[in-house]
Amino acid sequence: MDFKGIHHCAIICSNYERSKHFYVDLLGLSVINEIYREDRNSYKLDLAIGNGNCGQIELFSFTNPPQRSTHPEACGLRHLALSVDDLEKTVTELNDKEIETEPIRIDPITGKKFTFFRDPDDLPLELYQN
Repeated sequence: MDFKGIHHCAIICSNYERSKHFYVDLLGLSVINEIYREDRNSYKLDLAIGNGNCGQIELFSFTNPPQRSTHPEACGLRHLALSVDDLEKTVTELNDKEIETEPIRIDPITGKKFTFFRDPDDLPLELYQN
């Protein structure tokens, strides 16, 4: 098998407008496509990470989705990590938009800097410095 990378990550949100604002207006991801699926009473928003060659996020809305387990070691997707060139600058930009971040840490294996923040539904998002 010849995998080329991760194409997209799908996220189900509890409040479409709030999450769209977070990912588009606050984080600055670009909208690729947005559709309303009437048969499901659901939106699907495709967002480009970086210049579009870095993968995508598919943001879905559904009526009354179950709450996500917030325990970090629960089975399933643990977090979504986004790579950045300047971690301190990105953290400052997030904090200026009143998005709280954890203290910057150093990965003991790679020696690289990283930190976490959370989306409106408490999904852990990681920033990892290249």
